[in-house]
Amino acid sequence: MEKRYDVVVIGGGQAGLAMGWHLARQGRDFLVLDASPRIGDAWRTRWDSLTLFTPARYSGLPGMAFPAEPDHLPRKDEVADYLEHYAHRFGLPVRSGEPVLALRRAPDGAGFVVETARARYEADQVVVATGPFRKPLVPSFAADLAPEVVQLHGSEYRSAAQLPPGGDVLVVGGGNSGVQIAAEVAAARRTWLSVGEKLVRIPERFLGRSVFWWLEKAGVMNVTVGSRLGRRASEREMLIGQSPELIARDLGVRLAGRAERASGGRIHTADGKTVEAAAVVWATGFRADFGFVELPVLDGRGRPVHVRGVTAEAGLYFLGLPWQHTRGSALIGWVGRDAAYLADRIAERARKHPSPSPVPTVIA
Repeated sequence: MEKRYDVVVIGGGQAGLAMGWHLARQGRDFLVLDASPRIGDAWRTRWDSLTLFTPARYSGLPGMAFPAEPDHLPRKDEVADYLEHYAHRFGLPVRSGEPVLALRRAPDGAGFVVETARARYEADQVVVATGPFRKPLVPSFAADLAPEVVQLHGSEYRSAAQLPPGGDVLVVGGGNSGVQIAAEVAAARRTWLSVGEKLVRIPERFLGRSVFWWLEKAGVMNVTVGSRLGRRASEREMLIGQSPELIARDLGVRLAGRAERASGGRIHTADGKTVEAAAVVWATGFRADFGFVELPVLDGRGRPVHVRGVTAEAGLYFLGLPWQHTRGSALIGWVGRDAAYLADRIAERARKHPSPSPVPTVIA
């Protein structure tokens, strides 16, 4: 057992680092635990051509702007390097390569125990900042495809070079990732895109400015999930820039309906089409994976029950969830706002329930 910390933050991505910045400014004795071997690896392992939709002016964390021209769209490796530099610049105590196996109440009932493969930590308060996108989601009928059909989940896809040299490629999933991957593959191969539902599309730029400039100016990024508009918007993904219809028109991508079943080398879709594919990329998203949280704060689908990240378990918080409070809650340029809110809640609780150990001063 190591010493007891004021706060343990689980997850060292953008949400966890933003939380760390605020905790450091408060002088908290805290620790950030991250499963990846290196800070930023969650971005480094995405597909090679991935860029952010948010320009650099909206891609920074608290206290440090993204180091690029304001309208530059950062590539995924630039984001990874930025996060690593951010942690080093502010001296954030991140322990990489240490996935959390269990989070439970401490024996005294006043704090928490966080267990990893290496150690067991105690903390007065805990912030879970792993994000929800942890376990790849693939439909069960994928097992019915013939063994010779190459299958990759979107999290495993890096470039079209991974795909077999001949035959059609089917990308399943009409969200932003699926559309981008299909557009990239279509440059080299005949490509199909299976779309389950039509999503609202907004342009990446409008009248010479990033759409996020307009959304910010109009107050859309501040619309809360509890509002009427927020409740409606949070129920559906929004496409930015490209759409299935646009890549079909401009790049020759062939569209099909929702993938429903498979047999041999074929995928059968809801609109009656049959796609014979040499490879399938499942851009079908992820499911929540908070199984390590051994506390009654998850609903029947394994999702956190919270209000602005604050749970019914005193001292336990979540950060970085989509629509945790606003549309920007899971975006790098806005997650710092939610982190600031939780930092204030942490400070309030620390004043009411002070730690028995002295709090050192941390200079950020």
